[in-house]
Amino acid sequence: MAHPKRKTSKSRRDKRRTHYKAEKPTLTVCKETGAVHVPHKAYEVDGNLFYNGKLIVERAAAV
Repeated sequence: MAHPKRKTSKSRRDKRRTHYKAEKPTLTVCKETGAVHVPHKAYEVDGNLFYNGKLIVERAAAV
Protein backbone atom coordinates (compact mmCIF):
# COMPACT_ATOMS: atom_id res chain seq x y z
CA MET A 1 0.00 0.00 0.00
CA ALA A 2 1.37 3.43 -0.92
CA HIS A 3 2.32 5.86 1.84
CA PRO A 4 3.20 9.53 1.50
CA LYS A 5 6.88 10.33 1.96
CA ARG A 6 6.07 13.72 3.53
CA LYS A 7 3.06 15.01 5.43
CA THR A 8 0.77 17.18 3.32
CA SER A 9 0.38 20.51 5.09
CA LYS A 10 -3.05 21.95 5.86
CA SER A 11 -2.48 24.90 3.53
CA ARG A 12 -1.48 22.66 0.61
CA ARG A 13 -4.46 20.38 1.23
CA ASP A 14 -6.85 23.33 1.41
CA LYS A 15 -5.43 24.89 -1.77
CA ARG A 16 -6.28 21.71 -3.62
CA ARG A 17 -9.87 21.86 -2.34
CA THR A 18 -10.59 25.46 -3.37
CA HIS A 19 -12.09 24.47 -6.73
CA TYR A 20 -15.07 22.68 -5.16
CA LYS A 21 -17.86 25.14 -4.51
CA ALA A 22 -21.63 25.27 -4.48
CA GLU A 23 -23.25 26.59 -7.63
CA LYS A 24 -26.78 27.78 -8.10
CA PRO A 25 -28.83 25.50 -10.37
CA THR A 26 -29.84 26.58 -13.87
CA LEU A 27 -33.60 27.06 -14.08
CA THR A 28 -35.91 27.31 -17.07
CA VAL A 29 -39.56 28.28 -17.53
CA CYS A 30 -41.92 25.86 -19.29
CA LYS A 31 -43.79 27.43 -22.21
CA GLU A 32 -46.79 25.12 -21.70
CA THR A 33 -47.31 25.31 -17.92
CA GLY A 34 -45.28 28.36 -16.89
CA ALA A 35 -43.56 26.32 -14.19
CA VAL A 36 -39.96 27.05 -13.22
CA HIS A 37 -37.91 23.84 -13.23
CA VAL A 38 -34.45 22.35 -13.70
CA PRO A 39 -33.89 21.53 -17.39
CA HIS A 40 -33.82 17.88 -18.55
CA LYS A 41 -35.73 16.74 -15.43
CA ALA A 42 -39.37 15.84 -14.91
CA TYR A 43 -41.31 18.35 -12.82
CA GLU A 44 -44.61 18.37 -11.00
CA VAL A 45 -47.46 20.85 -11.57
CA ASP A 46 -50.66 20.40 -9.54
CA GLY A 47 -49.86 16.74 -8.94
CA ASN A 48 -49.31 15.99 -12.63
CA LEU A 49 -45.85 15.03 -13.87
CA PHE A 50 -44.50 16.91 -16.91
CA TYR A 51 -41.35 16.48 -18.99
CA ASN A 52 -40.39 18.59 -22.01
CA GLY A 53 -43.71 20.43 -21.79
CA LYS A 54 -45.70 17.22 -22.19
CA LEU A 55 -47.92 15.50 -19.65
CA ILE A 56 -46.27 12.23 -18.65
CA VAL A 57 -48.26 11.04 -15.61
CA GLU A 58 -51.68 12.41 -14.81
CA ARG A 59 -52.83 12.38 -11.21
CA ALA A 60 -55.96 10.27 -10.76
CA ALA A 61 -58.95 12.28 -9.55
CA ALA A 62 -59.90 11.46 -5.95
CA VAL A 63 -63.42 10.06 -5.74
